[in-house]
Amino acid sequence: MTLKTVFTVCFGVLIVIALVMAIIHSLVAITLTYAALLLAVTLDHGVKMLVRRGLKRSLAIALVSVSLAGLLIGLGFTLIPPAVSQGKTLVDQAPAFIHTARASRLFDRLDARFHLADHIEKLEKGFPAMLEGAATPILAAVGGILSLAAAGITVLLLMVFMLIFGGRLIHAALDEARPESRNMYRDVLEKIYHSIGGYLGGLALICIFNATVTTAFLAINGLPFFLPLGILSGLSSVIPYAGPVVMGTLITLLALITGSGWHALACVIYFIAYGQFEGNVLGPLVFRRTVHVNPLVVILSVLFLGEMGGIVGAIIAVPVVAALQVIVREVLRIRRQRLKVQRTETRAAAESGDV
Repeated sequence: MTLKTVFTVCFGVLIVIALVMAIIHSLVAITLTYAALLLAVTLDHGVKMLVRRGLKRSLAIALVSVSLAGLLIGLGFTLIPPAVSQGKTLVDQAPAFIHTARASRLFDRLDARFHLADHIEKLEKGFPAMLEGAATPILAAVGGILSLAAAGITVLLLMVFMLIFGGRLIHAALDEARPESRNMYRDVLEKIYHSIGGYLGGLALICIFNATVTTAFLAINGLPFFLPLGILSGLSSVIPYAGPVVMGTLITLLALITGSGWHALACVIYFIAYGQFEGNVLGPLVFRRTVHVNPLVVILSVLFLGEMGGIVGAIIAVPVVAALQVIVREVLRIRRQRLKVQRTETRAAAESGDV
């Protein structure tokens, strides 16, 4: 092994380590960029539709952005006030719920094994001290809210800039490709673009369906605070499998505390049935129509990427697999074309030799 080879290998290893460290330290920026990219791809479908109807692209982007802002504000004024009102009532009645829970037979059984009453008494005795030192947690919570708001603004600004300049950047990159490969790259990007847009449309449909059905069930079941809980249940569908399970467990416990065992049993049956329906029927079928990915591949991708990457892996599983499917199909298509050309040339050479 020559000294040049040793330096080349060491340099390659250092580049890989530096790339991994850069990704680890840039997870927040990568997450914000990914969220902005998904929103930009989704809204770009509307922008292109308006452009086909004769509007300038800049005007179409402005119209779509204003429409999105109006939709969010309208939903906020429609849903947030009653949701906040019910949430405030939930917080105010929390001590009564705890008292009711302590009087139940289930609490007695759990207390006999885990001594829950002693832990609750310690928390009650230390509550005044917690209030005296609550300034730091409150400031931390306020800082977290401000950071979340700043992240939302960053995502929206990135989305707008991607809509305005993203197309030019992609076209400039395609112009640098070799002429014989340019059309192939353009076709692959176009298919990935449609796959991501279809995924987001399908995900929005699933979230809306979950929120609507769960809110209606909770209202029929007589559970208080059904509106904020239904909205949270709909948002939990963003995290496949785990989200609805965790949210369903929390709502079931709340039904047990605020109502009776029958209400809790109804919630258990509903969330088990709906979780199976969404994870194994609704999600795969919707993504099959919108992303054109086999339902079995959807389930396996969520399971494996969720195991490897946690919540983030489960969220990005479907669009990643859809993009990989487009790339693999294009590679196989090129390979088939080359094999076909080789067979044709071999057959022609054999025929000419016979002649």
